[in-house]
Amino acid sequence: MRDDSFHVFDTTLRDGAQREGINLRVSDKLAIAKLLDDFGIAFIEGGWPGANPKDTEFFQRAQQELTLKHAQLTAFGATRRAGVRAADDPQVTALRDSGAPVVTLVAKSDSRHVERALRTTSDENLAMIADTVEHLREHGQRVFVDCEHFFDGYHHDPGHALDVVRTATDAGADVVVLCDTNGGMLPTDITRVVSEVAEATGARLGIHAQDDTGCAVANTLAAVDAGATHVQCTANGYGERVGNANLFSVVGALALKQERDVLPEGCLEEMTRVANAIADLVNLAPDTHQPYVGVSAFAHKAGLHASAIKVDPDLYQHTEPELVGNRMRMLVSDMAGRASIELKAQELGLDLSDDRALSGRVVERVKELELSGYSFEAADASLELLMLEEMGRPVSYFETESWRVITERRPSSGAGLPDSADESLTEATVKLSVKGERIIATAEGNGPVNALDRALRNSMENVFTALAGLELTDYKVRILEGTSGTNAITRILITFSDGVGEWTTVGAGPNVVDASWVALEQAVTYGLLRQGYPQI
Repeated sequence: MRDDSFHVFDTTLRDGAQREGINLRVSDKLAIAKLLDDFGIAFIEGGWPGANPKDTEFFQRAQQELTLKHAQLTAFGATRRAGVRAADDPQVTALRDSGAPVVTLVAKSDSRHVERALRTTSDENLAMIADTVEHLREHGQRVFVDCEHFFDGYHHDPGHALDVVRTATDAGADVVVLCDTNGGMLPTDITRVVSEVAEATGARLGIHAQDDTGCAVANTLAAVDAGATHVQCTANGYGERVGNANLFSVVGALALKQERDVLPEGCLEEMTRVANAIADLVNLAPDTHQPYVGVSAFAHKAGLHASAIKVDPDLYQHTEPELVGNRMRMLVSDMAGRASIELKAQELGLDLSDDRALSGRVVERVKELELSGYSFEAADASLELLMLEEMGRPVSYFETESWRVITERRPSSGAGLPDSADESLTEATVKLSVKGERIIATAEGNGPVNALDRALRNSMENVFTALAGLELTDYKVRILEGTSGTNAITRILITFSDGVGEWTTVGAGPNVVDASWVALEQAVTYGLLRQGYPQI
């Protein structure tokens, strides 16, 4: 049986879904619940059954479609209404009939909210809490009580706030969660209040921290230090306004820094995969600089760091990235030294460590190209091709004779703003030499880069059949700082996929189409290298 002494409680499907820009379907919620269970979360709050059709459907479908290994589903709802018995309140009935083994009740703990929002008395508020908790407990459900606005309420009227905690505990609530609903507390406030409440009530306490001061993770850890044994978080910190305590940062700190046994064995290394998969499901780009799970969390750029890491990676890393399913990355830039280059080459499967002159040449090439606008931090494929060239192993499958792009605009009306019937046609022609044969190919596309991509690949598909399976998945344009107007230096990043992996190449220059061709040419070349084709 799972140890119940410490709870990791996730509220992504309820509180996290309140983030602006997130709109989850029931199928999304079921998929996220499965991912959180893979991560070993103890409690997954699925939503508010009875409050909206989507959450009601989620709990109905969860009983049929979810087989959870580690987690228990939790239904969220409010205490009964004033003047109504819990047994007669339809909202409480929906919680009781949800099929969830655990219910999280939100209760008012700030007397100002009791008077102004509930429009009732403090005594009736306590009766509402006791009656609802007792009713759900009688029907076999475990109950946690979220004390909304607790810290603000404790500051205003500590007597009523403490009465709420005692009442919930005496009625049978397993955990009373102190909520920083407005997110305005600092760690010192949290430590003091949690310690005082624990001493005054003897209750088992939890923490729910919003991130409005940027302290939600720190506040959560401060509460744990003060005695809380239940933490409520959301995946990637999603939530209303600026968000909630980030589940992955909190779990990383508890498991790796405090060595608490908060997840089942083997689950911690699922952290990065789960974080990115949830980001995909909510249709938000993963935060590249997120602690523990971000792609840049263990990325090193400075040459001084690289020199030390070459001796011992622990010298510049607070933990081993593999423990959370991430990996160390070396970023090669104009800050790079030989150590950076040698470590990056090792990461790419190349060995430059025995040739100081070779690594020195690569350093100089990188610095020279970055001075002209290139950036290799996110373009490993371009960097690998550069290294192979300097090693005397240049990769070549075709030689470019020339290319040309023509864009024709056919307005349907007079001059002025574009009309919906206006039409732009782009045609690209490439002339190549492949295995001694001159090839000319023309293609139309949705803009110059798309047309060039089609023409380039069409010209060689008979020779390299794998080109048909490559896909251009991302195209980024950046106008570099320090330049302006139509004569600005433009950096292009192009990402391709072959269905197995992705790779990115870079081009730069004052002509956006020319820079795009450089990146495109390298992307196709690298794709053919991945497929193992013999070179010309």
